[in-house]
Amino acid sequence: MKNRTYIASFVTATIILLGCNSQHPVVQEQPKTIETPAGQQVTLPPPHATESGRNFSNVIGWEDGRTPKAPAGFTVTKYADGLQNPRWLYVTPNGDVLVAEANTEVGFWKRLGAKIVGITKSMALGNSANRITLFRDTDKDGKPDVRETFLSDLNQPLGMLVLNDMFYVANTDGIWRYPYQAGQTNITARGEKILDLPAGGYNNHWTRNIIANPNGSKVYVAVGSASDHGEHGMEYEERRANILEINPDGTGERVYASGLRNPVGMGWAPGTNTLWTSVNERDDLGDELVPDYLTSVQDGGFYGWPYAYFGPNEDPEWLGQQPKLVEQTIVPDVPLVSHSASLGLAFYDKATFPEKYHGGAFVGQHGSWRRSELVGYKVVFVPYQNGMPAGPPEDFLTGFFADSGEDEVYGRPVGIAVLPDGSMLVADDTSNTIWRVSAQR
Repeated sequence: MKNRTYIASFVTATIILLGCNSQHPVVQEQPKTIETPAGQQVTLPPPHATESGRNFSNVIGWEDGRTPKAPAGFTVTKYADGLQNPRWLYVTPNGDVLVAEANTEVGFWKRLGAKIVGITKSMALGNSANRITLFRDTDKDGKPDVRETFLSDLNQPLGMLVLNDMFYVANTDGIWRYPYQAGQTNITARGEKILDLPAGGYNNHWTRNIIANPNGSKVYVAVGSASDHGEHGMEYEERRANILEINPDGTGERVYASGLRNPVGMGWAPGTNTLWTSVNERDDLGDELVPDYLTSVQDGGFYGWPYAYFGPNEDPEWLGQQPKLVEQTIVPDVPLVSHSASLGLAFYDKATFPEKYHGGAFVGQHGSWRRSELVGYKVVFVPYQNGMPAGPPEDFLTGFFADSGEDEVYGRPVGIAVLPDGSMLVADDTSNTIWRVSAQR
């Protein structure tokens, strides 16, 4: 392969976890079929029906001329490259594209007793850029001709937001805001930390996403759990596994929804005031448990973690301990493949794509490491009608697998954003590339 480059991510084959292969007895129960509020069905096998596999992908990067694959009628081109873990995307009101470059730190794996083999300074693992880069396409040809460092010296940034002449960024340990004027290409003004957030944790769900409601009166903050299933004690989970609601100045914090193990992507279904989130669910119950999911978020809703999963299905690690919470657990709307790391989320609110995509949701599946065979590593599409899912997920952007037999992948899609011209950007963080998907005319 020309210019073959091995890029380490936190799930590459260069990482070996030690002491994590505990054996579980197979539970002699029958599979359970559940219908979701959106009318979709999912069959849940018994817990521990299979062992929980570990299979690390080897990210080799994209050879010249190769791109991901979209359905017929679409074109995939390289929008930008040469970044350092472009994890998340945000489009400002004036059309600039902001890219949060951040990554999981090596120290997390060391705390888990991981052995890191062959990591070099040129590899992605552990070198969190901690910056936001701005791209601008001044001649509207689909390729940016302005590239600037917008904001640096951050702490694992992810979510971004422009609201009321302020720019907000969600670092892993808190929300900051800065004075902002439309069109500026970098921020030099001093920022203000408006909200502290719990950082770190055994499971290192470091990402923090933010989104404002349609009228800009509230800001929602997605905070993942500190563990897989609360195994280190719930005292470590305070203000975590939640979507929090705050005022734009950081005051008035309350829990908007809870029991969400690792909510990352958030978006408003077009034409509605309903918040949706993509959730990365727990491990260690087998290859097919627990499904990731896309769901509407009810104010005050409880989604189960860690006491139940995918509705009122009691987690075997917490049997009999919180029966009332188990009973209250909301069934998510759209099941996604277990362990696919369904993180990115964007609703298509333009008209350039064919009509079937209008109002639907795109979900970036970063890819598994906690099951026997690799899954995810693609972007899926969920059709919507009248603000609700109208069909099961279907593949949209694929081609990330290089050699499944060797567990080789070209990259790992994650953040998604829709541009004003109706095209879509996908951040491929381990290959340091951003892809543009446009409809052929």
